[in-house]
Amino acid sequence: MLENGFSRNYIERRFGISGELLGYLWTRYRSEGPTGLLKKQNVRADYAFKLEVVRDVEENNITLLDASLKYNASASQIKVWLKVARTQGYDALAITRPRGRPPKNAMGRSRKKKPEEMTELERLRYENECLRAENALLKKVKALVEARDARLKEIGRKPSKN
Repeated sequence: MLENGFSRNYIERRFGISGELLGYLWTRYRSEGPTGLLKKQNVRADYAFKLEVVRDVEENNITLLDASLKYNASASQIKVWLKVARTQGYDALAITRPRGRPPKNAMGRSRKKKPEEMTELERLRYENECLRAENALLKKVKALVEARDARLKEIGRKPSKN
């Protein structure tokens, strides 16, 4: 639309985007053509890549926009790397946070021991707990069967022998 003579202000208001984003998209379009506006594959940045980007920005005084175009990384992510490098040092760029949901054991639950790892007391307590659960299940099944039989007797049918 910029090529067709529309003003930046009109395009910003029409599509509800910031001037900074419009400038970034326009620069990508001019440098790479229409393919530059397509979504690119996410890049997992390792320590060497982050260090290269941060050093290039700091030593050559290039802008975040130029760095994002050169290295195909978002300007906001480069800004985060710069902040980390300046506050915590370059070695902090190597630290990566774990991604995804933590495993269940890390969520506060203790790992179940195998029977051979348990002491005699733990083994007996575990067996007692299993027997209580089994007993409760059998009581529940018996109560459900009795309730079904009572319902069937009420409407005049005979309960099954199963």
